[in-house]
Amino acid sequence: MTTRLFKLVLAAFLITILYILSAFVYPDVGALAKRHPEKSAFMEYRQRQWRRQGVDVKIRHTYVPLRAISPYVVKAVIIAEDDKFWRHEGFDFEAMQNALEKDIRERRLKAGGSTISQQLAKNLFLSPSKNPVRKIREAIYTWRLERTLKKRRIVELYLNYAEWGPGIFGIEAASRRYFGKPASSITPMEAARLAAVLPNPIRYSPTGSSRFVENRARRIYRIMLARGIVIPEYVEVMSAPQEPEPLAEPTLEDTQGAASPDRSTEEPGLDSPSEQDAARDGEPEGGEAPGDPREGPPDAGDQGEPPR
Repeated sequence: MTTRLFKLVLAAFLITILYILSAFVYPDVGALAKRHPEKSAFMEYRQRQWRRQGVDVKIRHTYVPLRAISPYVVKAVIIAEDDKFWRHEGFDFEAMQNALEKDIRERRLKAGGSTISQQLAKNLFLSPSKNPVRKIREAIYTWRLERTLKKRRIVELYLNYAEWGPGIFGIEAASRRYFGKPASSITPMEAARLAAVLPNPIRYSPTGSSRFVENRARRIYRIMLARGIVIPEYVEVMSAPQEPEPLAEPTLEDTQGAASPDRSTEEPGLDSPSEQDAARDGEPEGGEAPGDPREGPPDAGDQGEPPR
């Protein structure tokens, strides 16, 4: 009996090792450089979950290239989720250590610390399970993604497969669902609100009135202001209502041949055009200084270089 049990344990161990090692060769990560899957593993996981719960939810997902996504979204999401994205090679060990210490302190396995590359690996290939085998496979996929793809491609894939609500996957579907416009037209504050809900998009909505979303979006927006990502004057001009075309002033040619004015009649003065105050977005209310938007959610470090 003991020998049989030992063989079963050994067989299970070998199968587990082979299962982990298979992540080094399958699937073909290199194909993601030019192609993208119609569905991610996380979408399929959600569909199974909905079937078990007996709910009818349809997936909304439209893939768009990075050039069709507002740069404010890229900046806001990186600030909120992985501020060292442009510098690390897939893993933010400092954030992982902080998350582990927080878990130990609070006696729970909840705090994050995952980079955008790790989250993409999970979304494309795995489930949200926290078991050690899945985490090892996630690390292997992350290493392969970073080794094979450019950073721009990684962030493009992440933004297109991130979950932003029940059945809402990808930035294009999220932008149209919450703001009624394409992802290319998202404003800085809308980008901050979209980034704010990523830790729990099922519970929170970018357009909701949750205090968590309001506070986190405000912190993200203030960091964008402090770093010069958002120029208030530019936002002011671009968001102001279009003014009517001014009337053309008379030219010398227009006055030639005209009768000389009656000197006995007082000439009218020149009317100066009235000035219109541009509508100003202004900063969000609140007096707190720019802070780390991943407080509460995982901490973020310094921002890296901008996308090229």
